[in-house]
This record gives sequence, C-alpha cells and structure tokens, in this order.
Amino acid sequence: MTWHLLMTTITVKDGERALLTRNGQLERVLAPGRHRLFDLRNELTATVYNVVGTEFPTDRYAVLKAARPDLAAELFEAVETGADEVAIVSLDGRPVHLMTPWQVRVYWKVATRIDVERIDVSVDPRVGARHLTMIERNRSTVSSETVVENHEAGLLYVEGRLVERLAPGRHAFWTVGRKIEVKRLDLRPQAVEITAQEMLTKDRIALRVTLTAFRKVVDPERTVATVPDVDAWLYRLVQFAIREAVAGRTLDEVLSAKAALDAELRDYVRARVAESGVEVTELGVKDVILPGEIRELVNKVVEAERLAKANLIRRQEETAATRSLLNTARLMEENPLLLRLKELESLERLVEKVGRIDLHAGNGEGLDALLTRLVRLKAPEST
Repeated sequence: MTWHLLMTTITVKDGERALLTRNGQLERVLAPGRHRLFDLRNELTATVYNVVGTEFPTDRYAVLKAARPDLAAELFEAVETGADEVAIVSLDGRPVHLMTPWQVRVYWKVATRIDVERIDVSVDPRVGARHLTMIERNRSTVSSETVVENHEAGLLYVEGRLVERLAPGRHAFWTVGRKIEVKRLDLRPQAVEITAQEMLTKDRIALRVTLTAFRKVVDPERTVATVPDVDAWLYRLVQFAIREAVAGRTLDEVLSAKAALDAELRDYVRARVAESGVEVTELGVKDVILPGEIRELVNKVVEAERLAKANLIRRQEETAATRSLLNTARLMEENPLLLRLKELESLERLVEKVGRIDLHAGNGEGLDALLTRLVRLKAPEST
C-alpha cells in the first residue's frame, strides 16, 4: 500500500483479500489486483488477509457480521458446536480441524471449499471407523482408543458405570463431556510366585516356604467389581493360608506330607476365591527353606536313617544266609550219603588247590600220595 499525492495504491495478490476501512468502518472488500483509490485526508486503511485454507478472527467476524451480514455470509463459513457436539472441518476434502463442544471457528470460503460434519456424541460414545481416520492428529484430546487382544476381555465404563464387554479388536470412544475407561483383563492362566515368608511350625522351628499358584480369570465383570488387584489379593490370601497350615504342623509333617499340604492350601484358597470370578487351577509348595543349623540336623537324621536301613538290610541278608546253611545241615543230617558226597566235593577242591601249588613248585610227590588216598576213599567199603 503506497500513497502518491492524493491517491492511494493497493496491490492484492492471488489468494488474498483486503478489507478496506475508512476511519475504522468497513467500506468494501478488495479482490486480487491493483487498486488506485482517492484518499484526500488519508482516511483509508487496507488490511490484507491470506484466504487459502485459513481462518478469520472470530471477534472481527462478529463485528463484520453485525455491520454487514450479507458480506459476512459471502466471504466466510462460521462453524459453531453445541454442548454434546463435535465437528470435523475439511478444507477442499481434507480433514484439518476437529472442534470440541462450545467452540467457534470462522474460515475464508472464497478460495477454499469448506465441509463440516457434525457428530452428536451424546447418542453413541463410539468413534466410527471412518471418523477415526479423520481425527488421527487430534485423537488424544477428544477420544480414547484401545485394542482388545484375543486373549483379553475389555470392559467399557462410561462415567464409572459398566456399559458392555468389548469384543477383540480396535475400539475408540469420544471423551468429550464424559469419562470413558476401558479395563482389560488377561484371560490366560497366570503364575503368581509367593516369595519365602518366615514362619514357625508347631514344634517352634522357623522356616521359610515358597509357593507357586496358577490363576485364571473366568468372570471378568465379577472380578473387576470385587477385586481391585487380582495378583496382590491372591498373594496375601495364599500367605495367610500357608501360615495357618504350617503353624498346625510339625517340621516332620511339613517335610513328609507335601501332597496333603498342597491339597489343603488349594481347598482353602479356592473356597475364598469362588465368588470373585477367579479360578485357582494349581497351588503348591515350591521350596521349604530351613535355617543352617536346622538343615544340618535334618541331614544328620536322614544319614542316620539311611545307615540304620543299610544295617537292617545287611542283617536280613545274614539271617537268610544262616537259614540256608541250617537247611543244608538238616538235609545232610537226614541223608548220610549226601554228607559223604559233600565231603568228597570238599576234598576234591582241596586236592585241586594243593596240586596247583605242587605243580607250580615243580614237586609232584605229595600230589601222588594224595590222589592215592582219594581213590581209596572213593572205592566202595565192601571192596
């Protein structure tokens, strides 16, 4: 904008518009081109605006609409949202702005096509798949999105009230004017490790027991309504159960009756989780940790028991051998011929042994005499 003598020259480029005011009052709108205006008293002012895909100040629009409603309707598109309404504004078919409730925006429409899609969020809090792609850049401010996996249960809460159970997949909800929350619960079996806790047995021996529990959520709605934290609640419950079970048993009973202890713990815990929508599939003692001096005493007891068992087995074998010898002696006493044959068998073994010794020494004289006596003993007494 330049001044020359009494004339004012204003140049408006393509994609621009100029609002010409005289003494602060709108006179007209200048289109693209070069404009020479007579301004004797320097009363004209031109404000140039970019009109391609841009907004116009809402306060200026309110003044312009009050003064020249025809001009405001020709140049601008005003978008205003209600209490339970959001609007998606597209410029030349491209979604650009997402307006939340009680918002006003004014757009130039002389060079850009303005499309407005209004959505009543009070009817359905869900965000449609088409709208979800349109509000990608503004999603975090007006909507909440979650993905429910195949092994999960998704519970939708609106203003703290359970509305429905969501199927696996992608879900998005409008958060304007309301509180939206989706609670996801894993339906797969989960392992809960109960770390060692020091406790006293019935015979006043301190020990620590480590357990493992496997739990599974079978009723998500009931679980969320009754238990704030499933794993923490189950952890404390198993702790109470093992303390009560160990306090009523001696150390020997704890170490020897592990199966009975596991069954008692499972019954105790299952009876208390039945109303919470959680199922305890397995629960058992993993480790029993004894103090150092107690562990040494237990090892000595085990060693003594094994030694006593070994001695018992040895005595049983000796008794069996003695019983076998007694049976043999009884047979020989009842049958003299059998005794005679036993003597000859023993003599033959002796001869073989002596013969080996004599042959090794190179002297066979003693062997011949011994063989002669052996022949005579074998000969019948009648001859």
